[in-house]
Amino acid sequence: MHDARALIDMGDEAVRRLARRGYTLDLSSLESLQSRRNQSIRIADELRSESKSVAAEVQKTARSGGDTSALKDQARKLKEQIREAEAEQDRVQEELTQLLLTIPNLPADEAPDGDSEDFAVEQRRVGNAPAFSFEPKDHVDLGEAMGILDFGRATKLSGPRFSVLRGVGAALERALVTLFLDLHTRRHGYTEHSVPFLVTRKTMTGTGQLPKFEEDLFATGVADRELFLIPTAEVPLTNLYADEIIPPAGLPLALTAQTPCFRSEAGSYGRDTRGLIRQHQFSKVEMVRICAPGDSRAEMEKMVGHAEACLKELDLAYRVVTLAAGDTGFSAQLTYDIEVWLPSQSTYREISSVSDFGTFQGRRAGIRTRDEHNKSTPAATVNGSGLPVGRTLAAVLEQHQQQDGSVLLPQSLVPYLGFRRITADGAPSEA
Repeated sequence: MHDARALIDMGDEAVRRLARRGYTLDLSSLESLQSRRNQSIRIADELRSESKSVAAEVQKTARSGGDTSALKDQARKLKEQIREAEAEQDRVQEELTQLLLTIPNLPADEAPDGDSEDFAVEQRRVGNAPAFSFEPKDHVDLGEAMGILDFGRATKLSGPRFSVLRGVGAALERALVTLFLDLHTRRHGYTEHSVPFLVTRKTMTGTGQLPKFEEDLFATGVADRELFLIPTAEVPLTNLYADEIIPPAGLPLALTAQTPCFRSEAGSYGRDTRGLIRQHQFSKVEMVRICAPGDSRAEMEKMVGHAEACLKELDLAYRVVTLAAGDTGFSAQLTYDIEVWLPSQSTYREISSVSDFGTFQGRRAGIRTRDEHNKSTPAATVNGSGLPVGRTLAAVLEQHQQQDGSVLLPQSLVPYLGFRRITADGAPSEA
C-alpha cells in the first residue's frame, strides 16, 4: 500500500509510472480524500481542545460556587460534536484506505515497457535445451504411459485441473520438495516453517491478494468465520511479522516453507488445461526475505540465485527474463521470471517468479523496522518461488526422457529416491 502523501507529492510522476502498468491514478480524488481526512482530524482535535477548556471552566466555576448549568450544557453539545467528528474522520479514513488498497505498486524504471509476456527482456540463458533423436513426449503422455500420473481419476475426484501422482511419481514429488528445502535451509540460510493453509481476510490483504484478486481465491465459511485457502506460502510467511517492529539487527529474515497452493485461476480457462502447468491445487516451496528498505533489490538478486540453484541441481535448461511493467504483479515493483525449457512445447515456460515489493507489503501488513534515527519505518519484502513442484516435475520428465520411454533422473535426486531411472512401466531402476 502507498503513503497517500507520498503519491500526492510525486504528482504527475506517480501518474506516469502507474500508467506504465495500465493503471490510471485519479490524483484529484486522492488529493480530495487526503484533504478531507486532514480537515476531519483538525476539526476533531479542535473540538477536543475546546471540550477540555470547557471542562476546566466547569471545575473552576463549581469551586467558586457559580452556576455551571450553561457550561455543562455546552460540554454535552461538544461531546456530541466530537463523536460526530470522529465518526466522520473514521468514514473518510476508511474511504481513503479502500482507495489506496486498490492502487498497485509503482513499477521500477528498469522494468521494460509493455503489458504482456511478449515484452519481457531476456537476461540470460543457462544450460542447453536437450536435442532428441526422437519425437519427445509431453509430461502428460509420458507420465500416464508410465502409470505415475493419473489425471482421469483426479478429475473424477475433484473436476478438471487436479492431479494424482502414483508410486514413483509421488516419490519424485516428495524428493523434489526435500531437495529444495535442503538447498534453501542448508545452503542458502533460510529458516523452514510449517504454516497454516487457511488464513484471514486481513492476512490476505497484507500481501496484496485482497481486495483486488478475490475471485482468484478459494474461500471457506463456517458459521460466521471466513477463511481463505492460501494461493502461495508467501501469504502466511510474510504475515508472520504483521503489525510487528523488527529490530534492524534482526534483518534480513529469510523464510521458506512447502505448502499446497490453491488458485481458482479465474479468467484463465482454456490456458494450460493439460497437465501440471496450471492447476487449482499444487505444491510449492516458497522463499520470503524481509529486509531494510534500501536492501530489497540486492536481496532480490540473491533470491534469484537461490531459485536458479534448484534448476542447476536438476540439470534443467532455463532462462531468466525481466517482466514488462504492465505484466508485473500488483504488489511488485520489479519481477524476474525464471522460465524452464519444455521440449514438448519447444519453448520456455515460467517456473519461478522473484519479485521486489519494496515497502509496499510492509506498509499494508504493518511490518516495520527502525531507521538510522530509530524511527519506525515500513520494512521491505522480497518473494520468490523456489520452486513449484508440479511444474518442475513436468520439466524433469520432459527434459530427461529417453527414447525407450524411460526417464534418467539427475544425480542430485538419487540420495532422496534411492534410484536414478524410472522405467517405461513406471518402476524404479538403477541407472
